Amino acid sequence: MRILLIFLVLISVSFSSVSAQIRSEIIEYKQGDTVMEGYLAYDDSIKGKRAGVLVVHDWTGVGSYVRARAQQLASLGYVAFAPDIYGKNIRPADNKEAAKISGELKNDRLLLRLRVNAGLDILRNHPLTDTDKLGAIGYCFGGMTVLELARSGAKIAGVVSFHGNLDTSGESNAIHTKVLILHGAEDPVVPPSQITAFEDEMRKAGVDWQLNVYSGAAHNFTNPSSPAYNRQTDKRSFEAMKDFFTEVFNP
Repeated sequence: MRILLIFLVLISVSFSSVSAQIRSEIIEYKQGDTVMEGYLAYDDSIKGKRAGVLVVHDWTGVGSYVRARAQQLASLGYVAFAPDIYGKNIRPADNKEAAKISGELKNDRLLLRLRVNAGLDILRNHPLTDTDKLGAIGYCFGGMTVLELARSGAKIAGVVSFHGNLDTSGESNAIHTKVLILHGAEDPVVPPSQITAFEDEMRKAGVDWQLNVYSGAAHNFTNPSSPAYNRQTDKRSFEAMKDFFTEVFNP
């Protein structure tokens, strides 16, 4: 917990040095009859429309970690929206509960796609968002979720998965977006067979995809509150994401 607090403080200091105009707001919206509660961040010193990026939470839901990441994206000049994939006030109390809630959505890919697309609609309809420049990133559960967003046929420029599950739902022919996978070589959650199947899926569908594998990195390597946190890989993978969005938003 202490490492996470230091991480959040460093992010805040970084914002102060770059811009004192980061604005954030809680946005309530619906997916079907379910009330959702997402988190929006943007730099108010930037004038006019700018690219928008979804920042999808890990299995803990919309909390301090994903909010800090959304602010980090906002500091880069994006409109960043962290959608709520679980529903308002559904915030797991521990890993056991997180596994149960995320597992239900993992087993219901249709609902998962509806939830993430509802979040994309919020981002797309925001007055500051350039609708020709939309992307999505996700961490762990969120990494799997942005891949399902791509498989749903969403017309966005690119998706980035940080240490996400790669198992295929077998519906990759609808992918219109470029894909970047940032994966730890020592990740026990994603076996080599899953990586091979994912590569075959992308290849057969003719997707423009990339897979970066980081030596010595395990699952959840970007989260300072995790025992698997790897500061070097966190930095390298974030830089890879930045380069990817520079490319896909400015072809």
